[in-house]
Amino acid sequence: MGLKLMCVIAHPDDECFGFGGALALAADRGIETYVICLTDGQAGSYRAGAASGEELGKMRREEFAASCKTLGITRHEVLDYQDGKLVTVDFSKAAGRLVERIRQFQPDVVITFGGDGGLNTHPDHMLVSMLTTAAFHWSGQSKRYPELGAVYSPQRLFYLTTNFFIPGRQEPKPAPWTVTLDIRSVQARKAEAFRQHASQVPLVEQTKELFEKFGVEEFYTLIAAAGTQPARQETDLFAGLEG
Repeated sequence: MGLKLMCVIAHPDDECFGFGGALALAADRGIETYVICLTDGQAGSYRAGAASGEELGKMRREEFAASCKTLGITRHEVLDYQDGKLVTVDFSKAAGRLVERIRQFQPDVVITFGGDGGLNTHPDHMLVSMLTTAAFHWSGQSKRYPELGAVYSPQRLFYLTTNFFIPGRQEPKPAPWTVTLDIRSVQARKAEAFRQHASQVPLVEQTKELFEKFGVEEFYTLIAAAGTQPARQETDLFAGLEG
């Protein structure tokens, strides 16, 4: 069985803006990838002329699918939570939905946002981090959600982190990284995936110079792993794992 990577995000465009390099690199190695997006982005600041939240959500779902295709993502899914209001979800039920998907897909590695909420300190990103962290651990515990299938424990959980901030925005408190990914071989694809989100053109333009300056690398922090080990610097999310 080959290696598998799961990425859990909050909004359409998170997959490319934050994780596009890791996902494209994995796809190029033949690693099966699955991206779960919790909302369809109806509360986005950039509306692209959409007359309603429902219309914007439909637009952003289509953009998400196009972006995933560009990155080479194997499987993608948008859940039905309300954009901007993940803080109101039933935590146990929402984590259970992720547990069920982890047990079914059986990823080796899971990646998501850190508890800082990412570059824009978004509360939805913070909640995705917390839900995914709980699901990562609970998936392997027989007393948690026994009705949702056989237990399964992924090997590693990583948080996305950063080596730069967005000027003019509140600075997050990011975790120090343990993995530096050289994404130069897929940098153009990451940018092309971002451009699939036509409704978010203002964001694309606002961050263009930042990605030109800092976009050759992505940074991740190892948060949990099978077995005890010291922290160390790596250049591969899958270092030492075999498919």
